[in-house]
Amino acid sequence: MDLSVRWLSDYVDIGDMSIKELCSGLTMSGSKVEKYETEGSEISRVVVGKILDVKPHENSDHLVVCQVDVGESEPVQIVTGAPNIREENIGDLVPAALDGSTLPNGVKIKKGKLRGVASNGMLCSLGELGLTTHDFPYAIADGIFILKSEDGRELTPGMDIREAIDLNDTSIEFEITSNRPDCLSVLGLARETAATFDKPLNIKEPSFKGIDGDINDMLKVQIKNEKLCSRYCAGVVKNVKIAPSPLWLRERLRASGVRPINNFVDITNYVMLEYGHPMHAFDIRYIKGNSIEIRNAAEGEKITTLDGVERTLSEKMLVIADAEKPVAVAGVMGGEYSGIMDDTVDVVFEAACFDGASVRTTAKALGMRTDASARFEKGLDPRMCMPALLRAFELVEELGCGEVVRTIIDCDTHADTQKTAPFDPVWINNFLGTDIPEEDMIKYLEKLDIKVNDGIAYAPPYRIDIEYKNDLAEEIARLYGYNNIPQTIIRGVASGELTPEQKFSRKVMNAACALGANEITTFSFISPKYFDKIRLPEDSPLRKTVVITNPLGEDTSVMRTTMLPSMCEVLARNYNSRNAEAVLFEMGNEYLPKGGELPEEPARIAFGMYGENYDFYSLKGIIEQLLDIVGAADVSYEPCKGVSENFGEAPAFHPGRCAEVFAGGKAIGIFGELHPETLENYGIGVKAYAAKINLPELMAAAAPKTYKPLPKFPATTRDLAVVCDDDIPVAHLEKAITEGVGKILESVKLFDVYKGKQIADGKKSVAFSIVMRSHEGTLTDEQADGAVKKALKKLSELGAEIRA
Repeated sequence: MDLSVRWLSDYVDIGDMSIKELCSGLTMSGSKVEKYETEGSEISRVVVGKILDVKPHENSDHLVVCQVDVGESEPVQIVTGAPNIREENIGDLVPAALDGSTLPNGVKIKKGKLRGVASNGMLCSLGELGLTTHDFPYAIADGIFILKSEDGRELTPGMDIREAIDLNDTSIEFEITSNRPDCLSVLGLARETAATFDKPLNIKEPSFKGIDGDINDMLKVQIKNEKLCSRYCAGVVKNVKIAPSPLWLRERLRASGVRPINNFVDITNYVMLEYGHPMHAFDIRYIKGNSIEIRNAAEGEKITTLDGVERTLSEKMLVIADAEKPVAVAGVMGGEYSGIMDDTVDVVFEAACFDGASVRTTAKALGMRTDASARFEKGLDPRMCMPALLRAFELVEELGCGEVVRTIIDCDTHADTQKTAPFDPVWINNFLGTDIPEEDMIKYLEKLDIKVNDGIAYAPPYRIDIEYKNDLAEEIARLYGYNNIPQTIIRGVASGELTPEQKFSRKVMNAACALGANEITTFSFISPKYFDKIRLPEDSPLRKTVVITNPLGEDTSVMRTTMLPSMCEVLARNYNSRNAEAVLFEMGNEYLPKGGELPEEPARIAFGMYGENYDFYSLKGIIEQLLDIVGAADVSYEPCKGVSENFGEAPAFHPGRCAEVFAGGKAIGIFGELHPETLENYGIGVKAYAAKINLPELMAAAAPKTYKPLPKFPATTRDLAVVCDDDIPVAHLEKAITEGVGKILESVKLFDVYKGKQIADGKKSVAFSIVMRSHEGTLTDEQADGAVKKALKKLSELGAEIRA
């Protein structure tokens, strides 16, 4: 629905309200605005010009040189080749596009020379202004637009052309929902505007004077299908004068997206747009027997509609017929002989109400959807037929284009019942989650012409959508303001927040991706033979599996108790596909049997890699970074020599290149180089590495990272070298130093391991750099030396002594 703002202003005084404020307010109150456009917005520096002189062009037979008064101190010279500009046009007013002006479709006008003569602009035709002869019937299509004064306005040189020809209205495009057919009209949107902005509504009842005469002597009307046609009103206009409509009416139709035709056709379109009720006008000469019947078409009956197409009808379609033939498809389109001709003398106006479903199916079956059918199919109120007819007669007299016979035929068979809904303020507030006083609710409803009496709300005739109390709640909510309703969580619906476990899993997954690993996904069911391939002992607890009752095959017959075989399968597939390297991870579940109960399904993350750029320490680095990202505390690593009390997968790894990961004193993972036999079982011809981390245990050991301020006091550094047994892990030495130095320890780093002539066999020399710092003051030498002595004491408990 396109709404002319100028037309709207006839019924609601919107004053100085901006178009953006108007559109925003109407959208928030339920009338959704799609867009708005201002007519002629592409036109600039085009003014009314008065032709002062016309002379032939010295170098052309068809060009003329015009001197044009454009309201400036001096006339403007413009060269044109239009056939309708000659000496006899001196004194005429025309649109003049000046130097630097713009026209529709981005056309720009610049001064220049035509055949050697200066031309400082252009005289415009209708087409160049984006108009047609339907907009200005007195003009010609293939020449300069010669302006005429209409509606008593005075045109003067220099006047902006948009103001001179009323090409400056703003139209708003609305998306009207199917339950509000009343808003497919100017009056309906005017009511919404008045209610939204609390403005008075100025709608007058239509009336006309008319002439004496009995319409029953001229026309007979009979409804033969009262179910599909609940009301049919008809009136006659005699001695009609077919002519173009006045400028104000043509302009409103154009701004509403309707092409002006002539005064009678324009009146029917005007009333349809204004009242939202389609109308039709018949030339009474073509109504055979002066009789109108609203009936079902005969099967196979034909009619040629106004668009010149012959259409075959079915018995389910409703038609308006005379004594011999159909003259219109009810609610869709008239027949070819029902239109208004230039020599029409007497006209029948009709305003009827047809069943919406019938109109919809008929229009769809015939492949023709019109403005009328679009309104009828949504359901119109029969009580609006008579006001629409009276408005048409009022316009006939206002335009002076005919004499209206005072009597009217009204065949009314509809049940005149008023739509009502129960009014329950307490329920409405509970429904909306608001605390609106009952008095305010009644005021909101009264703005919409909904009356409340004894707990019942009575809807006006045009509101066919008011039936239930939730309908009233919607009306109150949109005028109260949706933005004023407090936000509440819908009852009975989950909040949708991620669980802590889900958040942690996502954090781990994102970290693995950031560390350069590619995610894979494998089946949770595997073959029992996979356990042999990773060298599990026959008595390994991991061989106790959940067996699938109806497996797809032996290769997928048990649920996995370890993710390691799945990762090895993918590594092997990549290696056999000649991928030079691979760094992979998978997040999934293992399935551990629990007797007759459902199995446990602990979450795990597995890593796998191979390639010449990767080794044991590459995998260890990924694990260290992962643990650091999640904030795992008290992390340590212990060598695993092919046997582990915590992880049954240990035999799959090289006994001298495998380690367990501890955090918070608990084992959370295992990693290392795969055993040569494991690699051979999978057909992997290079060294490969794998890891498995238990996510629940990792999550338990993780802690949020806290901000630490920059140090205020300087650090103290000490180097310490000790001699110990060769089989003591450096990590144990670091742990002893950490415990000995205590809270002032900032870092301890290994910088040298030495085995040689100066060191006894079976021994090694290990050197550390220790950085200490206090946050309470500068450390003294005594404090630093004391901390080192405590560290040496802890080291001596491991059999490590200071190197002499």
